[in-house]
Amino acid sequence: MTATHATTELLTIGTVCGLLRDEFPDISISKIRYLEDQGLLTPRRTQGGYRLFGEDDVERLRTILRLQRDEFLPLRVIRQELTSPATQDRRRRPLGLVGREDELDLGELCKRAGITAELAKELDDFGLLEPRTVDGERRYAEGDGKLARYGIAPRHLRALRTSSDREAGLLEALVTPALRSRNAERRKAGMEDLEDLAVLAQELSQRLFWRRLRQLATLPG
Repeated sequence: MTATHATTELLTIGTVCGLLRDEFPDISISKIRYLEDQGLLTPRRTQGGYRLFGEDDVERLRTILRLQRDEFLPLRVIRQELTSPATQDRRRRPLGLVGREDELDLGELCKRAGITAELAKELDDFGLLEPRTVDGERRYAEGDGKLARYGIAPRHLRALRTSSDREAGLLEALVTPALRSRNAERRKAGMEDLEDLAVLAQELSQRLFWRRLRQLATLPG
């Protein structure tokens, strides 16, 4: 068995679809086939032509779907991401409330995001980057600056920041009393509620976002 199919348990496309549906409700067999047609997946084939997916195939598919859902990356950029050492060295997971992205210095950030130092400074000036100072050096989250590679001006990206702040403010109003409680159990419950609400709000936001884009895609020429 090859390295890309290291597991002895091989799954059919239907099983894979069912396995990932809780995390990705929009997944379908036709979507998995489309990703294979685009060269992003290479499942094993039986003599009868049936697709079989190993553990690495499933994890690669999960990574692709997360990059589409969480970072709105087009397939051509996802293809590049999948070959980058950063993506190969770690498995993508949601950051949650206490997680932190890998941090980079300014030079590495510009290299990975495909932007110039001048553009990074402009993004910083507009409040779109939130670097931490560690031992006197500014460190940036790995995902910062990615949208700028498409030529979107920082002043326009700030609208996305404003929208995110409004969503976070809505959730803050709902859970702040619990988070400020002196009771440890209530604070813990508040954190759990905040994380649940964040997931639900993100799912709703993405559904509304894609609904609007589908409307744009079907406008008469």
